[in-house]
Amino acid sequence: MTEQRVEIREATEVDDALVAAMARLIPQLSSSNPAPDRVALSVIVESDSSILLLAEEQGEVLGAMTLVVFRIPTGVRAWIEDVVVDEAARGRGVGEALNRVAIQRARDAGARTVDLTSRPSREAANRLYGRLGFKLRDTNVYRLDL
Repeated sequence: MTEQRVEIREATEVDDALVAAMARLIPQLSSSNPAPDRVALSVIVESDSSILLLAEEQGEVLGAMTLVVFRIPTGVRAWIEDVVVDEAARGRGVGEALNRVAIQRARDAGARTVDLTSRPSREAANRLYGRLGFKLRDTNVYRLDL
């Protein structure tokens, strides 16, 4: 039996397969936000600050995440956002592979830290972030609904 290998790549173009993959994955991440359509995905893919990473196995998208890298007066910052792994592929290292590539991409871009948020109810994700070296910060996170 040959072991399949998950490959991580940056989405550089928007096609029907990417639109369909995101339509399948985003509802597994959020019930309050719709999956991005072709136009929204094009904005993400063409952005200088957003990197849409895809985890694939034999051409099938098993997971996705966005790495956002931006410069502010105090340096280069990096955030990981919207990490989602298909329910059928969880527990197979897909999230870890995505995060490891994102961390390296952030390092290569000059970021000294990578931030992310995760709901406490996402226990497996939170364990993964701890294993990868992320530390829970003692900070207040504020949100203003617009």
